[in-house]
This record gives sequence, structure tokens and C-alpha cells, in this order.
Amino acid sequence: MREWQGKRYWLVGASEGLGLALAQQMSRAGVDLVLSARSADRLAEAVTTLARPARAVVCDVGDSASVRRAASEVGDIDGVVFLAGVYWPNTAQAWNADEVEAMSNVNLTGCARVIGAVLPAMMARGSGHVVITGSLSGFRGLPGAIGYSASKAGTMSLAESMYADLRGTGIAVQLANPGFIKTRLTEKNDFTMPFIMEPDAAARAMFEHMGTDRFKVSFPTFFSWIFRLSQFLPDWAYYKLFSPISGRKP
Repeated sequence: MREWQGKRYWLVGASEGLGLALAQQMSRAGVDLVLSARSADRLAEAVTTLARPARAVVCDVGDSASVRRAASEVGDIDGVVFLAGVYWPNTAQAWNADEVEAMSNVNLTGCARVIGAVLPAMMARGSGHVVITGSLSGFRGLPGAIGYSASKAGTMSLAESMYADLRGTGIAVQLANPGFIKTRLTEKNDFTMPFIMEPDAAARAMFEHMGTDRFKVSFPTFFSWIFRLSQFLPDWAYYKLFSPISGRKP
């Protein structure tokens, strides 16, 4: 089990939803936290909900200069948790170029920016903890998920490559792939979301995983098996089940 008391972690994307719920659990466990997000007001409010004093550092993961400034202000840390993300439902028939680009820039490239800003110091020290938030939607392309599914698949692949490279270096890399979580992002969906979780429950699953030596967790467990097993289906079967022909034309 990982020792939390007195450790210093940077949570990026922690002003609400899963990020804030995780921050609250980590704070209760004795972790010294630095919270980042784009909104100074939301960060200030988030810090007041924590059990321990914490610091707020504004950071826009979609902007390289902002990430560099924030990382410099944050300083030395024992670990980083990347939770930032944006989402809009998009189909290929109604492609919104701005939204698709934003999802790639924040969810994937934003993750790479943050990791690139903190990993060199961890490498020099020979210790650290990197936690990346993927998604069940990243296991295989899904209908209506143009931009989001691809960005999460890239984020998950990034974590896998880091884990392959950093084994035995003293730097722990972990990946958490949640399903639907009740947040302002999922409020955009107009379909039934099976096994949707409250942020506190999702944060508990993620924090429990962070305390282990395992690389990856996908949750909720039963729902995750649908996505994990779908990787083994041949294309004809997968698309018949997950994306029946809609009949719509561009």
C-alpha cells in the first residue's frame, strides 16, 4: 500500500466532478494538494471543501505556456493526477470542428503537456507517481463519440507507453478508466447511461487503485467488461452490436 501522509500531489482538473471528489478523499488521507483548473473562482471554492489546507494554481492545459507557468509555480511534487477533460457529443454526420479539436487539445495533448512539465524532475530524482484518467470509451471507437473516444484512446495509449518505459525507474505510472460519471459533462448526453456513478463513488474506486501497485483499473467492473471484451470481437460483429446502420446520409 502507498503511504499518503505528508505527500504532495498536483491534481490537474480538480475544481469539480471527479477531480474535486478525489481531492477531498486524498486530503482526508493526509495528502498536501495543489489543485489546478482554468477557473480561479471554482478553484478557490474547491479548496475550501478540503480537510487540509491546499493551494490553488490556475492552469489551462490547452495552452503550453500556461502549463509551464503552473508547473513552475507548483514546484516539487511527489505525484501528479491528470483529470482535466472536455466533452461534447459529436457524430461524423454533424462534425463540429471546434469541439473535436478542443477535445484532442485538452484530453490528449493537454495530458502530454502536463506530464512533460513534471516528468523530468521525477526522472532526476528517481521517484514519482503519475496517474492518468482514461475512459471506457477509449477501448474502441463508439458511435456519436467523434473526438472524445479518439482523445481518450490516445491518453490511454500514452499511459501504456509511459508504463512500459518507466518500469523499474522508481516512477509509478497508473491509468484509471471510468465509465459514466454524473457531472456537467454527462448532462450533455440525451441517451440512457448505464451504471452511471456519482463522483464520490468513482473517486473512491480511483483512489483505491492509486494505493495499489497495479497499473490499470477500469470501472464499474461489470460495465467495463463489455468494453474490454469488445476489443476481441471481429469488426462485423462489433459494429453490428455497437453501431447499427443508421440510414442517415451526410
